[in-house]
Amino acid sequence: MNKLTFFVTSVMLLILSYSAIAEQSEPSRMEQDVKSLQSMWAHIKYEVTDEAAQKLQMEDLEKQANFVSSKYPNAAEPKIWEAIIISTRAGIQGGLGALKLVKKSRNLLFEAEKIKSDALDGSVYTSLGSLYYQVPGWPIGFGNDKQARVYLERALTINPDGVDPNYFFGDFLFQEGEYKKSMEALDHAMKAPTRLNRPIADKGRRQEIQELLVKVKKKWASR
Repeated sequence: MNKLTFFVTSVMLLILSYSAIAEQSEPSRMEQDVKSLQSMWAHIKYEVTDEAAQKLQMEDLEKQANFVSSKYPNAAEPKIWEAIIISTRAGIQGGLGALKLVKKSRNLLFEAEKIKSDALDGSVYTSLGSLYYQVPGWPIGFGNDKQARVYLERALTINPDGVDPNYFFGDFLFQEGEYKKSMEALDHAMKAPTRLNRPIADKGRRQEIQELLVKVKKKWASR
C-alpha cells in the first residue's frame, strides 16, 4: 500500500467512524429529551397540587413536547409523550373545550403507531385505549368501548406486566361493571416491576391503583 492509498483509506475510516458515532449519539439525545418530558409530566401531574398552576405548567410542557417532536419527526417516542401530555391537559381542563385536545392527542398516537407501534412498551395502545373509553361517544366525541378494549388488550400483549396497561385495563373493566376482572388487573398492576428511572410516576400511579381498588372492592361486595 503506497502512502497516498494509506492516507485516503485512513481518512475514509475516520469519516465512517464519525458517522457511526453520530448515529449512536442521536438516539441518546432523543432519549434524554423524552426522559425530561417524562420527569416533568410526573412532577406536574403528581406533585403540583394547585390546579391552576398544574394547568399552566402542563400547557408549557406541551409546548416543550411539541418542540421535541419537531426535532425528531421520524421518531415515535416524542409523539407519544406529546400525546400523553396533551391528553393530561385535557383531563385537567375538562368540558367540551377538552375535545379538541383529545382529538389532537389521538392523531399524534396514530402517527406514532405508523412509525413504531410497539414503542415505549406499547404505550401507543395504552394511551389510545384510555382515550377511547374516557372520551364521550358519538355524536359528542370519538369514544368507543369496544375499540378501547381492543387497544388495551393489544397493549397488554406487548407489555403484559406493565403498571400502566394493567391500571388502565382495570379502570376500563371497572367502568364496564366487570369488577372481578378489574380487581385482577389492578392487583397485577400493583405487582408491576418498579421503573427505576420513573419513581414519581410509579408512586403516583400506585396511589391511583390503591384508590381505585377501594372503589372496585366496594362495588364487588355490594353486587
